[in-house]
Amino acid sequence: MGPGPSGAHPRVLRAMTAPLLGHLDPEFLRIMDECRVMLRQVLRTENAVTIATPGTGTSGMEAAVMNLVEPGDNVVIGVCGYFGDRIVQMAERAGGNVTRVDAAWGSPVDPAEMQKAIAASGQVKLVGIVHAETSTGVMTPPEPIAKLAKEAGALMLVDCVTSLGGVPVEADAWGADVVYSGTQKCLSAPPGVAPVTFSPAAWAKVRAREVPSNTWYLDMSLLEAYWDERRSYHHTAPISMVYALHQALSLVLEEGLEQRWARHERNGRALQAGLEAMGLGLHADEGYRLPVLTTVKIPEGVNDGEVRGALLKRHSIEVGGGLGDLKGKVWRVGLMGESSTEGNVLLFLSALGRIVAEQGVQLDVKAGIATASERLRGQEA
Repeated sequence: MGPGPSGAHPRVLRAMTAPLLGHLDPEFLRIMDECRVMLRQVLRTENAVTIATPGTGTSGMEAAVMNLVEPGDNVVIGVCGYFGDRIVQMAERAGGNVTRVDAAWGSPVDPAEMQKAIAASGQVKLVGIVHAETSTGVMTPPEPIAKLAKEAGALMLVDCVTSLGGVPVEADAWGADVVYSGTQKCLSAPPGVAPVTFSPAAWAKVRAREVPSNTWYLDMSLLEAYWDERRSYHHTAPISMVYALHQALSLVLEEGLEQRWARHERNGRALQAGLEAMGLGLHADEGYRLPVLTTVKIPEGVNDGEVRGALLKRHSIEVGGGLGDLKGKVWRVGLMGESSTEGNVLLFLSALGRIVAEQGVQLDVKAGIATASERLRGQEA
């Protein structure tokens, strides 16, 4: 129940034990092609260039940034947490002139501040945000910022590492030009490949580069030539991870995207209501809280490491600590994919209440469980 990886469905794990095939074997190529079709469905896009890069979600980020940003390009990035800052670092390494628009770690990126930065930055090539900020539990709505990017003639990048498969991701409807994610969050597969999609406009920019991207392994023009009908050799694909991705996407579509989003919404809001009823505070701004990742304020006098250690040792519950500015200030509790269950909501509330009480802080566990239970039954507390 941390910020990732989430639990994996038995079908995903079984798929990874299937016999290895060559990366150009006809059967493996069929699986790759089916992954592309399903990725378009889950990302809600018609983009032809929709593949999975080798590596964790950060490889998707690097493929997006390094293929689009060239030396001297003006880039505006909204930062409301640890991973927005990582996009800034990558864009700077690619040689971009980066303007960062900071929001408090707990609040979403402000479209008005983004508009000011875009207007002041000359001809902007790329605007980027993190949809679901894993470090803070905050969701920034992409549509208003994508509209600003389009009005400025810029491309729009959206990090959906923590949101894909758990909350609505609408790549085409948002007007996003490049979206990337990871497998280990709401898709519930082990970490190892990163879904990524490029709009026709973004792909045209990649194709128009005068010099190649400064990343060979994640050069999209080379990767796409392997994933499309050309099948040009680029690297030995992570065969077992593609098997896992195929099964994970199949499970998402079998459940149904809307039903899956509703499950995450119900369980996440029940957990948050239960935590507040117990007497704990939530860090992220109300109205922008992710249902799949909740940041809980650590009460005064409670030892962060001891609580997380006791949860793991005594209850086999893993939760994350704070990153960056939030280190030692919050717990990051995930309800993603296969881990988003009613049982996990109630188990966590009960276990946390008992352990915190041992440190001298009394919480109203009964109220928390009762409130969460009412929410899980579809009733307001």
